[in-house]
Amino acid sequence: MGAQWKQKGREASANAKGRIFTKLAKEIMVAARNGADPAMNPRLRMAVEAAKKASMTKETLERAIKKGAGLLDEAVQYEVVTYEGFAPHQVPVIVECLTDNRNRTSSNVRVLFRKGQLGATGSVSWDFSRLGQVEATPPTGADPEEAAIESGAQDLEAGEDGATRFFTEPSDLDAVSKALADRKWHVTSAQLIWKPKTPVTIDGAQRAEVEAFLEALDEDDDVQNIYVGLA
Repeated sequence: MGAQWKQKGREASANAKGRIFTKLAKEIMVAARNGADPAMNPRLRMAVEAAKKASMTKETLERAIKKGAGLLDEAVQYEVVTYEGFAPHQVPVIVECLTDNRNRTSSNVRVLFRKGQLGATGSVSWDFSRLGQVEATPPTGADPEEAAIESGAQDLEAGEDGATRFFTEPSDLDAVSKALADRKWHVTSAQLIWKPKTPVTIDGAQRAEVEAFLEALDEDDDVQNIYVGLA
């Protein structure tokens, strides 16, 4: 399943697409605090590329950049709030939220965790590694293992649709991303993640129950990323 859980087929409805745009716009606004020029701001560049891939309109994208950079009158300040706990059947979960109202988010997350177990800080993060992750597709004939060594990545795994995920120390994320781009790899995302050390294996009805729990979390507008220790 990978370190970061993403709901399968969530682009199917207009409501789902609206939630995706909301999450992408928040990421753009937070990234734009460090500068409105994507060429000089790696996090913003990745956020803009993700938004374009999801077919966000140019007007919406540019407005999110200006809003985050403080170039518009209405200033919205989002903060990152992280929750830890367990999905049903003791599957460890880390939930990252971007919110302008911590009390609202906390209340919503507590309700969503009623079918699981909300834990204290550190209750499950000890079983995850904090890493940088760069996802990229190769140029013709490129060897992923060679690219990992040359770019300074620590590890790699196969991604979806021919892509490769490269894992780095958090402080090396931007350097590895740039090194891969210099070697003509097409970088589609670069972000800090929580990677599970000992993923849980479950199947059948139990897995379906966990998936339903994760889907409900993902549908909350404040929930930005979900990391789950599920094989």
